Amino acid sequence: MDLRRLAITKPIYFYTPITRPLTCVTSTTSTAPQQLNPPLNLTDSSSSYNPNPNNNNNNNNNNQSLLPMLSSILSKPSLDSSKCKQLLPLLCPPDFDRFFMALFPRVNPKTTLNFFYLASQSFNFHFTLRSYCVLILLLLLSNQSSPARLLFIRLIDGKLPLFSPTINHIQIATALADLNTLFKEVPGVMAVDLLLHLYCSQFKNVGFTCAIDVFFTLADKGMFPSRKTCNFFLNTLVKANELQKTYQVFETLSRFASLDVYLCTTMINAFCKGGRIQEAVALFSRMEDLGISPNVVTYNNIIHGLCKSGRLNEAFRIRQNMAKQGVQPSLITYGVLINGLIKFDKFEEANSVLMEMSDNGFVPNEVVYNTLIDGYCKMGNIDEALRIKDDMLSKGRNPNSVTFNSLMQGFCRIGQMDHAEHLLQEMLSSGLSINLGAFGSVIQWLCLKSRFDSALHFTKEMLLRNLRPNDGLMTTLVCGLCMDGKDHEAIELWFKLFEKGFAANTVTSNALIHGLCKAGKMQEAIKLLKEMLQRGFVLDRVSYNSLILGCLEEGKVEEAFRLKEEMFKRGIQPNIYTYNLLIHCFSNMGKMEDARKVWGECKRHGIVSNVYTYAIMIDGFCKVDRIEEGQNLFNELVTNKMELNAVVYNTMIKAYCKNGNIMAAFKLRDDMKSKGVLPTIATYSSLIHGMCNMGLPEDARQLFVEMRGVGLSPNVVCYTALVGGYCRLGQMDKAWSLLQEMSSYNIQPNKITYTVMIDGYCKLGNMKEAAKLLGEMVKNGTVPDAVTYNAFTNGLCKERRMDDAFRICDHMASEGQQLDEITYTTLIHGWHQLSALSNQE
Repeated sequence: MDLRRLAITKPIYFYTPITRPLTCVTSTTSTAPQQLNPPLNLTDSSSSYNPNPNNNNNNNNNNQSLLPMLSSILSKPSLDSSKCKQLLPLLCPPDFDRFFMALFPRVNPKTTLNFFYLASQSFNFHFTLRSYCVLILLLLLSNQSSPARLLFIRLIDGKLPLFSPTINHIQIATALADLNTLFKEVPGVMAVDLLLHLYCSQFKNVGFTCAIDVFFTLADKGMFPSRKTCNFFLNTLVKANELQKTYQVFETLSRFASLDVYLCTTMINAFCKGGRIQEAVALFSRMEDLGISPNVVTYNNIIHGLCKSGRLNEAFRIRQNMAKQGVQPSLITYGVLINGLIKFDKFEEANSVLMEMSDNGFVPNEVVYNTLIDGYCKMGNIDEALRIKDDMLSKGRNPNSVTFNSLMQGFCRIGQMDHAEHLLQEMLSSGLSINLGAFGSVIQWLCLKSRFDSALHFTKEMLLRNLRPNDGLMTTLVCGLCMDGKDHEAIELWFKLFEKGFAANTVTSNALIHGLCKAGKMQEAIKLLKEMLQRGFVLDRVSYNSLILGCLEEGKVEEAFRLKEEMFKRGIQPNIYTYNLLIHCFSNMGKMEDARKVWGECKRHGIVSNVYTYAIMIDGFCKVDRIEEGQNLFNELVTNKMELNAVVYNTMIKAYCKNGNIMAAFKLRDDMKSKGVLPTIATYSSLIHGMCNMGLPEDARQLFVEMRGVGLSPNVVCYTALVGGYCRLGQMDKAWSLLQEMSSYNIQPNKITYTVMIDGYCKLGNMKEAAKLLGEMVKNGTVPDAVTYNAFTNGLCKERRMDDAFRICDHMASEGQQLDEITYTTLIHGWHQLSALSNQE
């Protein structure tokens, strides 16, 4: 609202010294400007101006003679500029201030305003602050609020030529308060109202400190704004969330000014908003003592505060009292109650209020319907939310973007992504506004379901609407696209974000580099990195670690170490993750001495090793059959009281099982249990392998029972290990039984399972069952590899079916399978045996 166009009614105020609580009585009756006759000897500190102290008496006499001339000029209906030109060179600002006070308010407001303008513009005359304040009062008394407002604005902006070079808001307020003391009949509160309105609206960008200072400066002098302005002032502070200042202002008002329903209602809202619900209830009760009847807005505010704080019973008691007092509930009353009930999952009670609302002739609006829909969506009851939406349509209320956003997030919450995706697309097609939360929820859920194409599509839709996806969401999407082999789409998204001014942050950028490096696409990663660096991206530790990972994935060990050295040169300290990558590289290659050297460097730089460092080294030693050294490191972990995890235990258990020390393996299994580390499927699969290798498949099978007892389901690796155990003993019926059991648990045999079974049948000379199983393997979509074919070929050769063996080799070649050394050795050996047998015959 433009306050320059606001007609300010001229109220009458009665003030008394602050010896008892002040009251403020406002009358909206317009009165004509009163003719006041203040004494001519009024003085002000500004009148001490005296350019020539030696001629003080003469100057006073001469200046006093200018008063009739000034009175003649300012009292006329129009300005006589020729007389002004004669007078102004003889006047100084303090003298004019003294004369103006003597003449006020017998002067003509319009003529006086023109005089001020002429004097300041043409004669560079600098009036005092008090003179301007008197002029503002004069204009307000004449119902000329627009020029008065403009003068205040220019005063505040510092754009008026003043006798005192600088003034502030406190000086303006003090000047107004002093004038109110001098002219008790003049309603200076009109100026105070206007000044506060300006500081709360046009000058709110400077904060509300100025408005607060003005209020308390005036209050200290016993002067208060009108009730209407007090309410406006408090409302403005509440809307700006300046609650502490609101409480301070109200505390002063409640001591020195009379309260009304509007001030109390505003303050109840402020107390509720600030969580001071007890003070809101106390003020509501105090209204009755003061004889102030609450209106529907008052009731709505206190009910809303109680509902928000969970005091629903009190809220409903006040609702009942509302009816007893003859105050009819509004649509907002019902909406607030429904919102409060939904917030605490009281859906049945909310529906009862909805029915009462309808019975009383109220049609729920979109806000009420959306509250219910959002509540049901949050609790996962999407069917009820859709029913409410249908009811909404039947009542002539059209669902809006808020409705659809709630439904969309509801679908996401229960995993119905097809519906959420369809709804989002429908909203896009209809041009409805979509909030960031709804967009983000759908994209996040699509990423979790690995539907990255759809997630990318909606992200692009966001960018088209200049909506910025949050950094976490972009990191998730970029990672997902890279994992899904869609690195080009991930790179395109990075550049699109940059072009829209939403440059991806360091985490997202690093995720993209890491994704490319992990996928072994170092060339693309390097090319992208150059583009990123040109756009201001700065390499950090994570960037370097990703590049080092990429180099190691491609076997470029020297390049990885060069990058590590570059980190030091750039002042970036490698962390334990960096060294773990390098140690892991040598460990995988079996170069344990090199791995130990890198670990030594890590320690020299003061970088603390973690459990994964030890796990890498232990695994490396175990792979090269240096189990004792692995055990020593394991013991070091225990001595250093580092938190052991399943990975470390499983590494040692697997090594002991592999080397036949099954007792040590089981001892470690028991130790991990005692330390609170739960055995995993990997733990049991190693133990099953170990026992089967020792020819104890029946004992190994008992581990299946133990696994299920601790909530672990044997997987294909466990079953394959046990199948292998039975096959080695030639117990194919038990192996076949296990294959059937796998099917009953919906566990699909893998390539190794089939190969172990085929090899078992071939060793027993049962080529019919072996061929049958090979056919089943192909039929089920499991592609045999060279190991499978070699096992089958070996069986055929043993049965002297060399022609069939060669046909299998031809089939391997036609399927793109490379014949390896074992294949050729098997064929040669089979052919040699067949030739030897023929010679004997």
